[in-house]
Amino acid sequence: MKINIYIIDKKSKDKLYAPLIEHYLKIVKTFAKVEVFEIYTKEINKAHDISVDASQKSYTFAFEPSLSTGYNIALDPSSKELDSIGFSNLLKDRGVVNFFIGGAYGLESDFLTQCNNSISLGKITMSHKLAKIVLLEQVFRGLSILNNHPYHK
Repeated sequence: MKINIYIIDKKSKDKLYAPLIEHYLKIVKTFAKVEVFEIYTKEINKAHDISVDASQKSYTFAFEPSLSTGYNIALDPSSKELDSIGFSNLLKDRGVVNFFIGGAYGLESDFLTQCNNSISLGKITMSHKLAKIVLLEQVFRGLSILNNHPYHK
């Protein structure tokens, strides 16, 4: 199984979050290959100075090439919340799963409709770096559930 996490975020080796990200990428290897792709282009940067609409369109433009393979799941705060069992079912029997975490202005509705599913990590607002860690933990938990690993208990 292959899981890709695409996030609108500047690449950085943050001293606080990097060890957690590396931890989850290491322990999930037992179940799947997981890669994180941080995307932040000049177009996204310019769009942030123009408008929310322009920003969302720039996120869509950056993500669209990755929609062609796999089961696509967008993270969207207004979408449905799942428990860990429900989350694990999103991963069940999938060869490739792509997760998309939008930028500061979220994802446009046109992009959400192009995805197979959209979910919320909760009603609270969190930084993109923290959302990435929460998502990685849930990916590991979901795969643990599917593989009868005791982590979930």
